[in-house]
Amino acid sequence: MDHEYLRKGYDFNGRTIVMTGGTGVLGSEMAVALARAGAGVAILARDPSRAGDLKSRLEEGPGSGILVRADVLVKESLAKAAKEIQDRFGRVHALINAAGGNVPGATTNPGQRFFDLPEDALKQVVDLNLVGTMIPCQVFGRIMAEQGEGNIVNIASMAGFRPLTRTIAYSAAKAGVSNFTQWLAVHMAQEYSPEIRVNAIAPGFFHTRQNHFLLYDEKTGELTPRGRSILDHTPMQRFGKPQDLLGVLFWLLSPGAEFVTGTVVAVDGGFSAFSGV
Repeated sequence: MDHEYLRKGYDFNGRTIVMTGGTGVLGSEMAVALARAGAGVAILARDPSRAGDLKSRLEEGPGSGILVRADVLVKESLAKAAKEIQDRFGRVHALINAAGGNVPGATTNPGQRFFDLPEDALKQVVDLNLVGTMIPCQVFGRIMAEQGEGNIVNIASMAGFRPLTRTIAYSAAKAGVSNFTQWLAVHMAQEYSPEIRVNAIAPGFFHTRQNHFLLYDEKTGELTPRGRSILDHTPMQRFGKPQDLLGVLFWLLSPGAEFVTGTVVAVDGGFSAFSGV
């Protein structure tokens, strides 16, 4: 292994990376980092006008970024977006599925029992996290199959390995994402090309808009009992920061991981390793 190989390991110049969920807290950090590593980043968004300053951050370069209107649950909109991206960039080298999240209606609490959770809230969470990963993989995975190469990185969750109290739909859906990642890795390598890799990143507890109400008390700003319990079971004694995902993401997208497929990498501060004793 020479120095040139190492130098180019995280150089994404000329690479086109499509991302769902790129307007979220974690996704936007990934998108901007990839653009600054030279990639052409195409972010799929249901409403690009709500992306705030993301477009201007992407334009800081040296790579580039565009926002393309698409819904991860509507295959026709994804196919239209794929054509627009190919017309702009040509080849699609990678897909990152970062769309996901939870809603209060699909979360149990003292005033909302499991038996009373509304069906539409449960379906919304499962669809967004699991089906919203599968359908983009169908659309952009087909492009990769035709090219004979490609790279897919799904965003799973440690909740998929150790189901969390209260978050029933989210935990189940993320378990599905991990399982689907392994299935798709085998399918793409055996049926189409061993040069198509599929992996996932499983974040632990990261502080985002979606889970703020679970981690911090709205009135006092102090940790909730749940937030305190999480830190007590996290050896590194903090919540994750968006930039904590970048090293693993860059590695999975780089030549350094060219023999890695079908794996789910935990980024959780040691949460999954701690038995509580």
